[in-house]
Amino acid sequence: MAILKFLRNKLSQYMMKTNRLVLLRHGESEFNLENKFCGWHDAPLTENGEREACMVATPAIRQSQLDFDVVYTSVLDRSKKTADLILSNMNRAYVPVKADWRLCERHYGNLTGFKKREIANIYGEDQVQAWRRGYDDVPPAIDVENRYYYTIRNNPIFDDVPAGQFPLTESLGMCVDRVEPVWKEIKQEVLNGTRVLICVHGTVTRALVKHIECISKEAIQKVNIPNCIPRVYEFNMKTGDLLGGAINLGDPEYIKKKTAQVAAIGD
Repeated sequence: MAILKFLRNKLSQYMMKTNRLVLLRHGESEFNLENKFCGWHDAPLTENGEREACMVATPAIRQSQLDFDVVYTSVLDRSKKTADLILSNMNRAYVPVKADWRLCERHYGNLTGFKKREIANIYGEDQVQAWRRGYDDVPPAIDVENRYYYTIRNNPIFDDVPAGQFPLTESLGMCVDRVEPVWKEIKQEVLNGTRVLICVHGTVTRALVKHIECISKEAIQKVNIPNCIPRVYEFNMKTGDLLGGAINLGDPEYIKKKTAQVAAIGD
């Protein structure tokens, strides 16, 4: 009986239908390069950010023989441009891209546009790290004196944001709540067999990691996501269960170095 049970389990595993999801943070933006809080400001990719999309993310995806039926991005240019470059370099420019405002980066409030070191010199490193990595720590709301206030509020890419839902600031936890409905929609597509790439932002990626991996508020605060490193998940299409953990594609030493840079406040 034990042998029959073992063989039955093995057969079940062999016949299990699975599907993979790829999660990716966009390439380096101008504000990443300048070490500034960016949030909902529509900062473009740098030349290096474009190179990361073409020479870091794309080869890792292709070497793992991954392909896509649809790509999800935010409405911000750095997210969409990264996705476009990856698809173009994969000869998959025909793959549809769905841009959703709910996948925009966390709104950093009145920190937007300031260098992280500059804010740390005013408020202290502990406070800045709490705003950056804490779950419920909310930065001061952006006000009209911030040079990016009207640039953000008047940007037509946000026209689909419902009245009353346009944020003035957000914590990580608020971002987790914002992305939950769209994540449920995406997961259902994955379980239906759609091959999905999600190309978004640092904090949004962390918010999605929390939903995907069902990790605690404390654990997600320690997660750091480097630019353009594909993060692969596999799901049981019948049960919806996550199979194993995340797999980061690429050179381990490169990933370790870039992850440490993201964690630090910097200069």
